[in-house]
Formats: sequence, C-alpha cells, structure tokens
Amino acid sequence: MRSGAFEVRDDDGELIDRLGEGDYFGFLSLLSGEKVCNRVQILEDGLVYHLDPDTFNYLRGENRHFDRFFNRAFAKRLRHQGRFKAKELATTSRVSTLMSKHPLVIDSSSTVGEAAQQMRLVRVSSVLVIDNHQLVGILTDRDLRNRVLAEGLDGHLPVHQAMTTRPKTLTSSSLVFEAMLLMSEHSINHLPIVDEGKPIGIITSTDILRGQSSQPLLLISEIERQDTVESLIRVSKQIPLLLQNLISADARAEEIGRVLTSVTDALTRRLIMLNQQLLGEAPMAFCWLAFGSQGRQDQAACSGQDNGLLLAHAPDEAAEAYFEALSKSVCAGLDLCGYVYCPGEIMAQNPQWRLTLKQWQHKFETWVNTPEPKALMHASIFFDMRPVYGTRSLFNDLQDTVLANTKGNALINDIARVYALSAGIKEVNTAKRIRQLMELNIINRKDGLNLADAHEFIAHMRLSNQGYQDKHSQEITNYLKPQHLSSLVRHQLKDAFKVVHDAQSGIKLKFTRSF
Repeated sequence: MRSGAFEVRDDDGELIDRLGEGDYFGFLSLLSGEKVCNRVQILEDGLVYHLDPDTFNYLRGENRHFDRFFNRAFAKRLRHQGRFKAKELATTSRVSTLMSKHPLVIDSSSTVGEAAQQMRLVRVSSVLVIDNHQLVGILTDRDLRNRVLAEGLDGHLPVHQAMTTRPKTLTSSSLVFEAMLLMSEHSINHLPIVDEGKPIGIITSTDILRGQSSQPLLLISEIERQDTVESLIRVSKQIPLLLQNLISADARAEEIGRVLTSVTDALTRRLIMLNQQLLGEAPMAFCWLAFGSQGRQDQAACSGQDNGLLLAHAPDEAAEAYFEALSKSVCAGLDLCGYVYCPGEIMAQNPQWRLTLKQWQHKFETWVNTPEPKALMHASIFFDMRPVYGTRSLFNDLQDTVLANTKGNALINDIARVYALSAGIKEVNTAKRIRQLMELNIINRKDGLNLADAHEFIAHMRLSNQGYQDKHSQEITNYLKPQHLSSLVRHQLKDAFKVVHDAQSGIKLKFTRSF
C-alpha cells in the first residue's frame, strides 16, 4: 500500500487488522497456498501496488532479502494469530465457563463450627452465607484462622460474626478478566457469582489459574510472598514483560491500566507490611492514599509516585517519627521498584501530604473554594484518590467531605472528573466514571461512547508506544512522534482529539457561571 487506509475482515465481518501506508496484504495465501478467505475494505482512497503470484515467487527466488522479509512477516502473522487466541481466552471467556456451579451455602444463623464441618466434608476453602436466599457474606479458611482461631474463639460463634460482609460479586456473564482484576485489586481469592442477589456459583483464583496462564495473578501472588525489599525489586523487573504480554494479547487500555495498577497496589501494600514488621504496630489508625494515575487505576509503564498518608488524629512526637520513617521507607522502596519519586514531592514522605482527616478536609475545601492555578493543579491530582492500605473508613469520611464540597462546583478542568464531582459520583476510574455518567443521563449515550472510545484509543496508543520503547531498550516516556504514525492512525488520533474538544466545549457551556 503506497497510500490510503484499509481494513482486513474475515468471513464473519470481524476486524483482523487495519492497514495504511507501507503495509501489505494477500501474501499469506501466496506463501501457504491456501484460499483467500479475508476481504479488504477501503476506508480512504489510495494507491496499491499489485504483484501476481508468478512475479511474487520470482522475486522470492531472485532476492533473498525479499524472501526473508515475507517469511518473517508470515511467521509474525502466525504468532499474532496465536496471541489472538490468547486474547480470546483472557478477555472474552465468561465466568460461567470456569465457576463452580454448586457452591456450598449456609444460613447466617449457623455457627462457625457447623460451617467448618461442612467445608471439610465438601473439601472447599469457603462457604457462602445466605439470609432468606440472599447472599450476605462469605466465610473462608482465612477468616476462620484470623477471626476465630487467632482470637481464641470457639465453634459456637455465629457465622455472621466471623464472615466477610458485602463481598465482591460478579454475574455469570462477567468476563474472566473482570474476575482476575477484582481479585488482584482487592487481594481476594474467592468471588461469589450471583443472580439478583442469589448465589449461583463461585470462582476462585485457582479456577482461573487452572483455566489459563494468568500472569497478573501469578505476579501479585509472588509479590505477596516476598519478605525483603531486595526480593520485591527483583520481582518488579517482571512488570515490563507483563505489559508486553498484555499488549500482545490485544487487551484494552482500560484493562492494562487496571492490571498495572493492581501490581503497584500489591507492591505498596507489601512494602508497608514489611516496614511495619521492622517498626512495629502503627500508633494510630491510618490510610495510605493513592492519587493521580494510580488513584484512577490507569497507570502506564513509566508512572511515578503520587501518594499521601491520612491519619486518624494529630500525632505526638513518637507517632510523627513512626509515620515519617514508614513513609520514607515505602517511597524509597517504590522508587527502587521503578516508580520514580514525584518531581513535585507529592508523596507521603513529604510532611505536607501526611495529614490528619481534618487537615485533609481543610486542604480540599481550600482547593474547591479558591479558583487559582495552583489549586486547579492540585485538584487534577488529588481529586482522583483511592485507598490502598489501612483503615478504609477514614478514606470514606474524607471522600464524603470532598463530594459534599464539589457537588455542583465547576472549577476542575477535566471532563469526566468535572461531571463526576458535580454529580457526587465516588468512582475515580475514568472509563467507569463515563459509564456511570451515561447511566445517570448526565451525558447522553452517543457523547459518552465517543468519549470512552477516544480515551481508550489515546491510552492504548501510549501503552503500545511504551511497549515498543521497552522492547527496543529505549527510554520509556509518554511522548509519541506523530510523524511515526501511519496516515490512518493520524486520522483516528485527530478524530479522538475532536471528541475531546467537543466535550470541553460542552463543559464550558454547562458550567460557566456569571459572578
């Protein structure tokens, strides 16, 4: 193809590839002798050079560089087909194909002793707790160890006092990839499958690992087993390979961002735990907060640190020394694992971002009510926050305050964040924010889908470019040169930016106020 833009589709109309200047098609059938079964659709008029079979085979025989080029292209296409099958397994398999369809259930009025006996009899590691046929909790081996045996309690304890309440759940039509992400994000190994609140199955991390090679779960499991910072550094060197595999499997940018963030969360939690083993138990309740891309769960290959510490109350001198040592060690560990220090010092090791609940609440109130550039800069980072470790109720109190102050306020200059904050939506992931905004009819479906597609396209371009940079031992950056893109991709990028521009114009129209 000398110029133009084209799509290759199979007999069922499924998209196989997009082609532009410098690409080629049809050589697979010439090399394999198989019948042509795909069709090429023209997206943009262009010039195509045609080689008939005789000329093609003549050139292969006369020029070894020509022959080697197309043999390598043939091998690459076969590898792509293998990766496509991996993609189908990883991203489109349904939970129903792997779940246990007859989960063990027990009434909430039962005792933990009765639950343990049933678990031993059926030889499972969990039991689903129901009340009037509705799922109300889950009791696992870990719960029995930590909440019953470790506390010296006996088997007569009511099961509802030891179970995990409001467990994460999925439906049978959910993707296996979604189950893997939930397990990774929340460090859990069991997911009840429900239908209108009634348990109909359960899927475990073992089910997923047995069903497919799940590198993210294996990597996170390996992180959780490490007992030194040095070993965590070694394990973290697998992250670039994880990114390469996800890109090769054609995972969506949203999925890749959540997977990479799950790994960051796991490393952060493990670093906190290892340091607490050295420093001792914390002198008060606290919560480690993630901001920016980690908070939104859309990290890329070169994400830096944006974190802070939320304290239950003002620390005395000893407590301040404890949290200073903890935060400095954790931030240093993250830096050694590849998450570079924030140039703006937005990290828990900076006393400015190691605050009590009241101090954090005051910070956010100031940013919301003070329309100045620095406040907007902070808002673009801090308003996308998420708890990673510690007492979640502290975070919930802070988030409630933030939403109460921002609902209806239009100072923040980011499309999904502005709409989400103005509507009181707690979700911080951009793609999920857009979906919720459509569900609430705050933005119409067409605009929402266009915005979601533009976000996915731009994010995927960044990740693919970083995968290329890593593979070719280049510095990993967020910069991409447009002149290196095909004509088709440049057009798609322009379309994506137009969607963003239109959405920004809509925000100005909706939120601009006269003072």
